[in-house]
Amino acid sequence: MNIQPIRYDHPDALKLDEEVQAEYAVRYGEGDLTPMDATHFDPPHGLYLMAYDPDGTPVATGGWRSQERSEEGYEDGDAEIKRMFVVRAARGRGLARRILAALEDSAREAGRVRMVLETGTEQPEAIELYTSSGYTPVPKFGVYRFEESSRCYAKLLTAAPVEPSVSPSVEPSVRP
Repeated sequence: MNIQPIRYDHPDALKLDEEVQAEYAVRYGEGDLTPMDATHFDPPHGLYLMAYDPDGTPVATGGWRSQERSEEGYEDGDAEIKRMFVVRAARGRGLARRILAALEDSAREAGRVRMVLETGTEQPEAIELYTSSGYTPVPKFGVYRFEESSRCYAKLLTAAPVEPSVSPSVEPSVRP
């Protein structure tokens, strides 16, 4: 799989956004009403990723955007995950985990303190992904903070532990 940054208003992003909105409508009765703009995901204040299969078909997306303390319940330094989605035919391949890890790394590099997200009770697979990736429940925030089915999670973006020095005579291993 080829994962690369694109703009949220790129035609491939718009195509998958239509699919995720249709899935939200099936699960919740309507699409996501959260206001979003392509510029929300422009580096260094965000990032939007697209995964393509070997033939160039877009199969998964995910993005983060900067948030600061607000009446909607965000905190200073938050990086909010939006539009994590994998098309049905590509599910079960670990794409969401790969995109999530890349988003976390990008937000950390941008100086964000905490990764946050809102999902819902009708997305148990999303809840499983996030909780198994170290996200914990937090007080509700965002557009759906008053909805019973809303679930909010966060993960601190702390620096990775420092690796011990490697002897110059030893080549570090390289992961594929």
